[in-house]
Amino acid sequence: MTTWTDHTADRPVSLTAPSGIDRAAHHRLDEAWLAAAWSHPTTRCFVVSGGQVLIDETPDGRTELVMTPAFEAPLTEAHRYFLGIDDEGVRYFALQKDALPGRIDQSARPAGLREAGLLLSAREAGLMVHAVGLENWQRTHRFCSRCGERTVIAAAGHIRRCPACGAEHYPRTDPAVIMAVTDDRDRILLGRQVHWPEGRFSTLAGFVEPGESIEQSVRREVFEEAGITVGPVEYVASQPWPFPSSLMLGFKARATSTDINVDGDEIHEARWFSRDELQAAFESGEVLPPYGISIAARLIELWYGKPLPTRSFV
Repeated sequence: MTTWTDHTADRPVSLTAPSGIDRAAHHRLDEAWLAAAWSHPTTRCFVVSGGQVLIDETPDGRTELVMTPAFEAPLTEAHRYFLGIDDEGVRYFALQKDALPGRIDQSARPAGLREAGLLLSAREAGLMVHAVGLENWQRTHRFCSRCGERTVIAAAGHIRRCPACGAEHYPRTDPAVIMAVTDDRDRILLGRQVHWPEGRFSTLAGFVEPGESIEQSVRREVFEEAGITVGPVEYVASQPWPFPSSLMLGFKARATSTDINVDGDEIHEARWFSRDELQAAFESGEVLPPYGISIAARLIELWYGKPLPTRSFV
């Protein structure tokens, strides 16, 4: 029987490679230090709006995050977030705006994390995922959950404080499990959500519930969505996933049953695939692979034994 292969195991999960950025959290409450850092001529910043940033192609074919010196940045008040310091002492900030700024040269273009995360360097992808996560949280947590008063930004974008009751609110991260389930014939279980386009299949996933371990969550989600019972569960890797605020916890899991019974609410269809069947489905266009940036793609690749076909961004 063929088992899990390691032909792609040395390739890191997207958005998890070392970025070389020290988040320097001890500076977030030091307003004098933050003001000096913002005024430093080497400081760089970029705008984030609606989960998008500006990216640009360089003459040598690389893709870069469009950043400017702080003194050239568009005006903003409270929505300025300190992201960290690199090995050369450069400080980085993100500016949250209602719209991305226009570019005189017209060469830059807006991009979301699903596209830019695959094109940018590990450093710039790390900065972007940090900024997008903060922006998502800031836009949806403007009011105190205790008393309803409007909160104010603190700690360089990493806290919202309530001036009425004194409560402090921190960026939200929701743990979610995502799992490559295989059976005793080493087939993989892939499903299609009800709102996905025809042919798009991926691994099953779901949120961890209160009072539940991540292993329990894996077993519950697979049974709820596909009617499959799961035995052994093995952790593989995690991935920040700010769509809008998840941390994806990736697993391999072994099924103890094979009869599929989809819930119809979240999963419209689920199928077992052998490697040959999945390859044939990719080649015919019957099955569309998940986005390459997602940990779902890496989990499938670890079983499949080679990179998945690429897909365009739509």
